[in-house]
Amino acid sequence: MNAIIALSLFGITNLFLGFLNNRKILLPATLLFVLIAFGLNLADWNHEYYWFHNMLKTNNLSINFTSIILVATALVVAISRGFGNDEEHTHPAEYYGILLFSVVGAIMMVTFQSLFMLFVGIEILSVAMYVLTGSDKRNLRSNEAALKYFLMGSFATGIMLFGIALVYGATGSFDINGIGNMVNQAKLQDIMLNPYGPILYGGIILIFVGLLFKISAAPFHFWTPDVYDGAPSIFTAFMSTVVKTAGVAATYRLLSISFPAVYGLWGNPLVYITCLTLFIGNITAVYQQSFKRMLAYSSISHAGYLLITVLAKTPTTNSSILFYSLAYSIATISAFAVLMVVSEAQSKSGKPDETFTALNGLAKNNPFLAFVLTVSMLSLAGIPLTAGFFGKFFIFADAFSNVSSLFKTIAVVAILMSTVGIYYYFKPIIAAYLKKGDLEKIELSPIYKLTLIITTALTILLGIAPDLVKNIF
Repeated sequence: MNAIIALSLFGITNLFLGFLNNRKILLPATLLFVLIAFGLNLADWNHEYYWFHNMLKTNNLSINFTSIILVATALVVAISRGFGNDEEHTHPAEYYGILLFSVVGAIMMVTFQSLFMLFVGIEILSVAMYVLTGSDKRNLRSNEAALKYFLMGSFATGIMLFGIALVYGATGSFDINGIGNMVNQAKLQDIMLNPYGPILYGGIILIFVGLLFKISAAPFHFWTPDVYDGAPSIFTAFMSTVVKTAGVAATYRLLSISFPAVYGLWGNPLVYITCLTLFIGNITAVYQQSFKRMLAYSSISHAGYLLITVLAKTPTTNSSILFYSLAYSIATISAFAVLMVVSEAQSKSGKPDETFTALNGLAKNNPFLAFVLTVSMLSLAGIPLTAGFFGKFFIFADAFSNVSSLFKTIAVVAILMSTVGIYYYFKPIIAAYLKKGDLEKIELSPIYKLTLIITTALTILLGIAPDLVKNIF
């Protein structure tokens, strides 16, 4: 909770820092603010608190999710070079301020105890992302992406809000524990005999649709490729890590606390949604010629992997989701960091070149960037000795540990789709090492290089000794 208050104040402080003549202070100041919030978050470890009339709750699980969100935010801020390059058309103070406000919404999504706070957190995060998606005002793709995101996101939020109203009408409570108790007492196995059953079922489904939209699960994923492709790359990196982590955490929290008694209602459809998400995300990524668009479809597929362990409901589900979210976030930020500097160096007609061909010959003159790219792609593909391997291993283990044969089928589908993923994740590696190009030496700022060293080292470290982190989760 202290982190939410601090980030809100820091976001306002950032706006005032924008009046200074020196813009260079904004990046280190924002990074410092995020690190302070990280420290305040850890200060609540092993304590359980309720806030705002029991509408927010902090415990070790929410602290862990918040920590991953803040780590990803710090890494994104550290690679956010270029905000101040165009003095006339960029407003870094506003960008950093909105970014911090969006993190407040993300933290509320992992600590909510009332459906009120879930809705408020989603709105804070979503409105901030609508603005940041369209922040490149002179880019028509950015404008189009912001409009699509706003319209489709508004519909999804409206659908979810209607679902919240129905759940409240059926249970008389917004508190997720209170809803869970009412659902258990109603013995909803004989749902049609309960006068409030159909209302409750309808509400659960509508809330479910809204949350699946936020994590880009199929068939609610249509906005993702265009929005990720059109938004500035730095904000795409933020969306694909922080926003997805918050969405998955909110979905898991709500389903595991409020609706475990009606697992058949949301569990059975989620099986098909998970398989569809894995199939669409991986198969469609194969055909992409844009590195950035491939990462968008990759993000869809990883939502499918995370949904597997939400379905499995094993004692290790908490740690599996947390470990996978951390591994995925670190590798994705590394990939976007390389994409940003290479695409700018290979810009055509003033526009960054985000195709795979921009990576041709990267290893020759920029071996460090090529190595970072290779490690991130191997991790996303789930190759051993990277964090991504153990992320997938833990999730597949959860699926196989479930007694239902259905989960073994899901795990087999996921493994097959992982082999498809290896094909398209090796595309940028092949371009960097085996294809010829005229890419010149790229100079990196010290903080940018340090960030890439940290993300790469963490990816390798978690791939060699995953228990260092998993035991904490």
